[in-house]
Amino acid sequence: MYAIVETGGKQYRVQNGDVLKVELLKGEVGEEIVLDKVLMNGKDDSIEIGKPYIEGASVKAEIVSFGRNDKILVFKYKSKKNERKMHGHRQDYVELRITEVI
Repeated sequence: MYAIVETGGKQYRVQNGDVLKVELLKGEVGEEIVLDKVLMNGKDDSIEIGKPYIEGASVKAEIVSFGRNDKILVFKYKSKKNERKMHGHRQDYVELRITEVI
């Protein structure tokens, strides 16, 4: 059984035992959270699609760790004007282990 959930403005296909990195969520390591924005549930040959979400469906996950992604560089410039800006950004994330798809 699998599900497609939405969190942090992105969609993820998950099933029991998966480990994934998502945008930062509040909580502590070892705490269980519930992702209730389920867009689609899939079993063997049947699928259930929400409009936009499936009522009563949820995914339980356990927080494994917190971290920061690699730095990305953002470089802006205007040609012939000697105008340049360089910024770096590291996005925070939380690593989740899916425990149950309901």
